[in-house]
Amino acid sequence: MRIINKLSAIAIVATMFSCVNQKADVKSLETEIDSASYALGLNVATYVKSNFDEANKDLFYQGFRNGLDSTNLLMSKKDVGVVLSSYFQKKQVAKMKEQQEKAIKEAEIKFADVKKAGIEFLEKNKTKKDVKTTASGLQYIVLKEGTGEKPEGPTTKVKVHYHGTSIDGTVFDSSVDRGTPSEFALNQVIKGWTEGVQLMKVGAKYKFFIPQELAYGAQQKGAVIKPFSTLIFEIELLDIIK
Repeated sequence: MRIINKLSAIAIVATMFSCVNQKADVKSLETEIDSASYALGLNVATYVKSNFDEANKDLFYQGFRNGLDSTNLLMSKKDVGVVLSSYFQKKQVAKMKEQQEKAIKEAEIKFADVKKAGIEFLEKNKTKKDVKTTASGLQYIVLKEGTGEKPEGPTTKVKVHYHGTSIDGTVFDSSVDRGTPSEFALNQVIKGWTEGVQLMKVGAKYKFFIPQELAYGAQQKGAVIKPFSTLIFEIELLDIIK
């Protein structure tokens, strides 16, 4: 947004100057106004060069001249902010996506052993007695079946007790240890939870083995949950909150 505001301000400043005939380049700055004017030009050019290096320079110069004399405008002044906002928001989204993709690639290399360990764990775990696997790859064991109603969908708010560990048994979060149940809508948690809790009836207790792609993926969460970590949760569905 700072880029958008800065360029919008540049456009406004440009309209404050009156039109003068084009003159040959001066060789020296004689007055304070000369220096300030030249400094403003350098400032604009430097900012544009740093933040909009793909700019069509001919059209930039044309827009600047048109803004100075307020004639031959190819765009209304009220649309300037809209155009700049739209363009730089898209550019910002693209940059963020590029940064995220770069971070994921770096994490893939740095935490390859964590990802591999999770895959191997799940491959072995799915062959164990009573372990069920859904189409998404979520694995679970029914520790206790419930008799109440099921969540109606991902927007359902539930009350649960849970105990979360890594595949080596390290506890990273536990409402059971805190002694206080948690309440949240199922679309506010990781995908493995969103899918898994919807399989349960009130009163049920399941143990879930959640692949990294249904957990936090390439994100680091605290000291225990490293990127690409497979997670294990014991979840008891206590109630559905109306």
